[in-house]
Amino acid sequence: MRYSACIELLFAAEHPDFADRIRAAKAAGLDAVEFWRFSNKDLDAVKAALDETGMPLAGILCEPIAPLTNPESHAGFLDGVRTSLAAAQKLGAKMMIAQSGDDQPGVARTAQHASIVKVLKEAAKILEGTGVVLVLEPLNDRVDHPGYYLTSTEEGLDIVDEVARPEVKLIYDIYHSAVMGERIEDVLEGRVDRVVHAHLADAPGRHEPGSGAMDYADRLKWLFGQSYDGLVGLEYKPVKPTVEGLGFRDGLLV
Repeated sequence: MRYSACIELLFAAEHPDFADRIRAAKAAGLDAVEFWRFSNKDLDAVKAALDETGMPLAGILCEPIAPLTNPESHAGFLDGVRTSLAAAQKLGAKMMIAQSGDDQPGVARTAQHASIVKVLKEAAKILEGTGVVLVLEPLNDRVDHPGYYLTSTEEGLDIVDEVARPEVKLIYDIYHSAVMGERIEDVLEGRVDRVVHAHLADAPGRHEPGSGAMDYADRLKWLFGQSYDGLVGLEYKPVKPTVEGLGFRDGLLV
């Protein structure tokens, strides 16, 4: 398995300087890094650390985060796709993460679903030929994101299939899926090829694997047994020193 460190969380306690977290991830033997917002970062410093270490940047958020469920937000979101694409290309990131936004009170889910499909089709046109993929992210609304619309991996995959463009795929978050009570084999069977990135944290708590009660090793084994060949993004809140917490890998195929 190849691992990407979400350096918003990993190495943060040890390295207040953001760019130094890239160097720390390299020293820890990780394969890539990723982070959330680019708009609050010194991108020149980030690029210098990426170039220095040779670390790939797996992905960034597509900013600004907008409710794709609301057609009135679409123009602003598409402007953000263009701005985010420029940042991704500057840093060499091949993935931008898009979130659905919250459920719109009083609006039928079918209408909100259609709204997401429509704007992602428009976003795909902007990304065509760039090599950068927009990945839709289901999240849990039970603990971390109350009110969020897209809590179902299956609906996320349905949206990707309806968009039907190679520029739009899914990010599968093992933690969020588990919190929503999903079984990985039920929601991904036959459609793993739509997934280009995975995230990992234990549950409950969203800390390093081994800190909770989730069967994360079985879920990873199933995922890779279905020919998934992407990175596993470590997106958890460490309770141990980061390098110590990475010891969970010793019991997995690495």
